[in-house]
Amino acid sequence: MTRLHTPRWAWALTGSGHFFIESFELIRTLKHCDVFVSKAANEVLRMYKRELDFPATTRVLHDKTASSVPVGGFYSGVYHTAVIAPATSNTVAKCVAGISDSLPTNVYAQAGKCRIPSIVFACDTAPELETMSPGGMVKVYPRPIDLENTEKLKHYEWTLVVESLAELVEVIERRQSELGGDE
Repeated sequence: MTRLHTPRWAWALTGSGHFFIESFELIRTLKHCDVFVSKAANEVLRMYKRELDFPATTRVLHDKTASSVPVGGFYSGVYHTAVIAPATSNTVAKCVAGISDSLPTNVYAQAGKCRIPSIVFACDTAPELETMSPGGMVKVYPRPIDLENTEKLKHYEWTLVVESLAELVEVIERRQSELGGDE
């Protein structure tokens, strides 16, 4: 088995279509990344008719175990940063409540337990948003509870919540710079 370059990015995909395709483009810019694909993300991939075509240095880990076995790498120094992008309101709510019953929420929980920074690109950040669906642009109106949970998550240790694709790009570039630019 090939020895993994460590540390790596841990990128969790949820069941959100909000900037889903754009997230792939960002993943492709990372030299060493493990992509954690939740069951819901697999469904979104089918809806958007997308394949997971990433560079050879990218590993793709699918949600196939009840206990989210792939997250064990957080305890052996494999990861330097966790990214949950895009993050559904469901994922954000579970992170706020401390529930880790899916691959993305387990990525977030284990990163926090290991004091590894997490970047969360929350989908529900304003009372009215436009987002791309498989059929084109649609307006969405996040519920007050969704907005409250996004706001709460901003105050959690080891967590940086971003609210736009531009901000996600900026934060990832900044993190790459902090890591020496070769990540």
